Amino acid sequence: MRKNQGDARRQELKLTVFHSLKRPLTIQSADMRNFSQGWKILVAIFLLGLSFPYSQGYNVKSKVFLSPKFVLGPGSVENKVYYGIDFPRGHIALKSFNAEVIDEAGYPVPLHETYLHHWVVERYYGRKDAEVLEYNGNRLLRESDYISARNDGVCQRNCLGQFFGLGSETRGTATHIPDPYGIEIGNPATIPAGYEERWVLNVHAIDTRGVEDRLGCTECKCDLYNVTVDEYGKPLRPNYRGGLSCCYDRTQCRVSNGFEGARRSLYLRYTIKWVDWDTSIVPVKIYIFDVTDNETRFSDSTGFSIQHHCQVEYYVEPCKANDVADNGCVHTKRTSVTMPTSGYIIYGVAHQHSGGIGAALYREDGQLMCSSIPAYGNGKEAGNEAGYIVGMSTCYPKPGFLRITDKEILIVESNYSSSRDHTGVMGLFYILVADRVPLSSSFLDVFNKMYNDINHSAFVWGAFVLAGVAIIAAAVGYRCRNKYEDGYQPIMI
Repeated sequence: MRKNQGDARRQELKLTVFHSLKRPLTIQSADMRNFSQGWKILVAIFLLGLSFPYSQGYNVKSKVFLSPKFVLGPGSVENKVYYGIDFPRGHIALKSFNAEVIDEAGYPVPLHETYLHHWVVERYYGRKDAEVLEYNGNRLLRESDYISARNDGVCQRNCLGQFFGLGSETRGTATHIPDPYGIEIGNPATIPAGYEERWVLNVHAIDTRGVEDRLGCTECKCDLYNVTVDEYGKPLRPNYRGGLSCCYDRTQCRVSNGFEGARRSLYLRYTIKWVDWDTSIVPVKIYIFDVTDNETRFSDSTGFSIQHHCQVEYYVEPCKANDVADNGCVHTKRTSVTMPTSGYIIYGVAHQHSGGIGAALYREDGQLMCSSIPAYGNGKEAGNEAGYIVGMSTCYPKPGFLRITDKEILIVESNYSSSRDHTGVMGLFYILVADRVPLSSSFLDVFNKMYNDINHSAFVWGAFVLAGVAIIAAAVGYRCRNKYEDGYQPIMI
């Protein structure tokens, strides 16, 4: 009797499972499309799960360093180059670089006291058996001891080769590189035999305490510095009103009569974040575009070549009466640059000086790729100084969204207020470019496309499918467990 009851129960369970599995096959044709789309949802969710590995993050390391000490008095200028600075070692991926000027007590110094015109950090390879000229001011290395390892372009040699670099905006500008990207450094396979990787820092700071014209000093107006030759002793070109050639190291901006201020010791404090190199990291290349660049295209033995003529700085003329009505006194400068290779933009930011109102990067057809807008301070504390650019907005495009093709022509635009003239302004645009999209991002793109292709009712229906599968699985497991507990073997279907 017990055996007959067991057979009956076994047959009942078989029929239950059979009908449960058979039921979707009896769906009417009107619902068949939803059935197909439901399985799309299951596949999409599976692909979404594959995207999790790189999103778990890396073990980010961080360390704070100090530049060599530099001493400034009212109106004085520091613009030195320091070789062999402290920097993380090993095969790593850089994730961010932030900096600010501090005093000997470690307190941030506001821009209206010491204006940070710019700081830049560049890589080079130094010969191992050569003397390490640490903190050597403006002395130059012997050519045989030094191999440049600059960024990937695009300006000419010895111009804008830095990996990182900002100015007054440094405290309020994001430099973080999102996962899974990073700037690869320290790869033994790329370091020439007999050399080691080193870093050089340039700090350009102007003490504006007690000066006659604070903005004029920060814009390096030549008459305020009383100079007629550049730092190499060459006469200034005609009509050169101001810029880097007038505020070089140890020059002096005019101070108000009777003002006295103590000389003080300062440092550039810089914080670097990095992760150990891993094959899952996608390396990025650094490109810096200059709105003053004037490309020259020519043919040579290798085919088509481009020569760049980056001037770094330029002059903004004051607007005229009719300009006020036409464009509200906005000076716009544009140039076209040729991208040397293809890839995907994952970060972008501009560098401008006081008076700047924004910069942008466009495709040749006018499509906006990235814009970077300055934020001005409205207080006195460090990081919020009134009248100064204290931050630049950044671009973090979705992975794979902004692709640049090989030899594509891009347009760089820089805008300044021209309600008054500005000397020595800059219009630089930094971008980080990856040559590929992370594999998991590709899966996410598939998921998003499938979701967009599925209508709302199908998505809801798909959720019921998932719930139904879960219920059936639970029922089978429960029935099988009960049979096993009653002395029967699990049913094989």
